Amino acid sequence: MNVTGVYLKSIGAHVPRPVSIATAVEEGRYPAQEAELHELGGAAVAGDVPAPELALLAARQAFERAGHPPQDVDLLLYASSWHQGPDGWQPQYLLQRRLVGADVLAVEVRQGCNGMFAALELAAGYLGGSDRARHALLVAADNFGTPLIDRWRMGPGYVAGDGASAVLLTTEPSFARLLAVGSISVPEAEQMHRGAEPLFPPGPTLGRRLDFAARNADYKRQAIGDGVGTAALIRIHQQTLTVVERTLAEAGVGIGDITRVAYMNYSREIVEQRCMAALGLAMSRSTWEFGRTVGHLGASDQIISLDHLLEQGGLKPGDHILMLGVGPGVTISCAVVEIVEPAPWHS
Repeated sequence: MNVTGVYLKSIGAHVPRPVSIATAVEEGRYPAQEAELHELGGAAVAGDVPAPELALLAARQAFERAGHPPQDVDLLLYASSWHQGPDGWQPQYLLQRRLVGADVLAVEVRQGCNGMFAALELAAGYLGGSDRARHALLVAADNFGTPLIDRWRMGPGYVAGDGASAVLLTTEPSFARLLAVGSISVPEAEQMHRGAEPLFPPGPTLGRRLDFAARNADYKRQAIGDGVGTAALIRIHQQTLTVVERTLAEAGVGIGDITRVAYMNYSREIVEQRCMAALGLAMSRSTWEFGRTVGHLGASDQIISLDHLLEQGGLKPGDHILMLGVGPGVTISCAVVEIVEPAPWHS
């Protein structure tokens, strides 16, 4: 989707102190052989701080950096990929009560690791289609330190980190411009994240642990053998290139105009093979060196990597960052952001 007249006014990020992979290996939480294979550095651990509290911290930072009153927003989108609190309760209303007030449309976006991309696309459409709406707050937050998941063995090639991100979108010219955002799906691969697990009763109601590594192994045993799974994996690669090419075209830039790429905080070989090499770009233009230190932060990987680049001076006016993500579904999402001027809180 081509986006016109929507800007990033500020970004907020909250990343707790990471626990190193070396410590996890010493404690028997992470296999030593995988430490060498995947070259991951650690995972941010929030302890018992609830995910919505992490979201509040990131959102407040975004408002403070922008000097923008929290009550002056027209839309609140809350992306999450793990449990946020009591069943039957929705976390966006905590932010509404404690931060933005009642006169705001508040919606939770359940799009897994690609939740922030879905929020960007929805918010851009909302702001662009309304004469009244001018500002939208997008947040994403997760704390994976719960009994039903093992952050150190969550999936092949990554560990789960806790954290939160926030984006304040505006129709007023600001330091960065959202040029295009979009998603594409490979529904024939939906079993990849389901495995052989039954749909009912839902796993959490039985106390069943989430194990993407086991589900992926089940998928390979059931689907790869008959060629269906292999075709789906090839399709994922093809659709990744398709959504990138389409989003770049909608943004009016080429791959050569991309300064940096923010992908999932996965192992070096996954980032290189599935993203950077596929796009014909060097690993030095990725955010892997940072991402490996904090772990896969649910829906916050790309925004927190963008915040890190801005903090470290890795982007300057005229630069473009390509953000790319993959989530269960399988969905592949992409966004292009142009840096217009230095971020005010770093200049």
